[in-house]
Amino acid sequence: MPNSSSDTPSSSAPTATGPKPAAASHPRLLSLDALRGFDMFWIVGAEEIVHAMHKVNHSSAVNLLTNQLTHKDWVGVGFYDLIFPLFVFIVGVSLVFSLTRILETHGRATAYRRVITRGAILYVIGLFYYGGFTEGFDHIRLMGVLQRIGLCYLFTGLLFCTFRLKGLIVACASLLIGYCLLMTLVPVPGYGAGVFVEGQNLANYIDKGYLPFFKWDGDHDPEGLLSTLPAIGTCLLGVFTGLFLRNSPLSQQKKAAFLFGAGVCSVLLGFLWGLQFPIIKKIWTSSYVLVAGGYSCIFLAVFYQVIEIWGFRKWATPFVWIGLNPLTIYLIHNMVDLKMLANRLVGGPIKAGFGDYADVLVMTVITAMSFAVVHFLYRRKIFLRL
Repeated sequence: MPNSSSDTPSSSAPTATGPKPAAASHPRLLSLDALRGFDMFWIVGAEEIVHAMHKVNHSSAVNLLTNQLTHKDWVGVGFYDLIFPLFVFIVGVSLVFSLTRILETHGRATAYRRVITRGAILYVIGLFYYGGFTEGFDHIRLMGVLQRIGLCYLFTGLLFCTFRLKGLIVACASLLIGYCLLMTLVPVPGYGAGVFVEGQNLANYIDKGYLPFFKWDGDHDPEGLLSTLPAIGTCLLGVFTGLFLRNSPLSQQKKAAFLFGAGVCSVLLGFLWGLQFPIIKKIWTSSYVLVAGGYSCIFLAVFYQVIEIWGFRKWATPFVWIGLNPLTIYLIHNMVDLKMLANRLVGGPIKAGFGDYADVLVMTVITAMSFAVVHFLYRRKIFLRL
């Protein structure tokens, strides 16, 4: 991570006399776009293909994949528990490049407006994604995946535009340590303090008492109120990574090695913290932030090594298509009945001909349709950007 305050956007941010001239542009990181697409790939089809395969094939390889593509019930972490925090982490990395450019060319006020506007739009899209007012106020989901992404972007972006590196580190540490202290020391009526069982912990208690309308898990939500605080910490870990990639004078090879090593250290520290504050995705514990952030850093290091340093890029092209339009394909999967379309293409005798693997065929076609859509948009340079 950057090790001096001069490595932050604030050090080159506009002063009261106006914005500074634009600095030399930094080339777009293809590896970051590819990693974003790789992350979305599991959401828009790959996970369903594996689960469909598991219905008819129980080989050790398929069992392993299925286990890794299933959320842990409560404590613990598998690959599928890393998908959401990886996206939040990437949001943090990306905003370093986009907001630094705005700060340098248009000034802090413009950057603030950009952050507030984009965060608000993402939040509203999240409300729409979960049905909006379709079933009345009681079924509105105020806190969901897109809403959390919007809130993480909003608060992380505001912090990034306001503070230097030391301030960002203090903010991240305060969020993670403060959340741990709250969850550990504040007693929950009827259960006491330091209880992390589902439905009996402080985060779930606050959702039950103060989060109105629909909640995903009955009286609490996995994207609830209090657990959004450490999720902002996940986004800040991405910011630190972005600052390092953008400002470090190290060679690309040393950057990749440093990212990999930092990721391993974060994972180990997270598991160590998990001995006291268990690793739980549904309440986004501080130990989970470090474990997920560490794995995110490792994933980025691997993609950076393969794509930016070794120059192996062709294999990642389909992931780049998705990575440049993640919100578009996410919304399409919510608003369009792709399974119905897939059945129209390969249903009836074609589907019957695949026997037990009919569902695998349908899910594969849905995934292919997803790639076709983002490829079409990519070829025509159509990108949904807020």
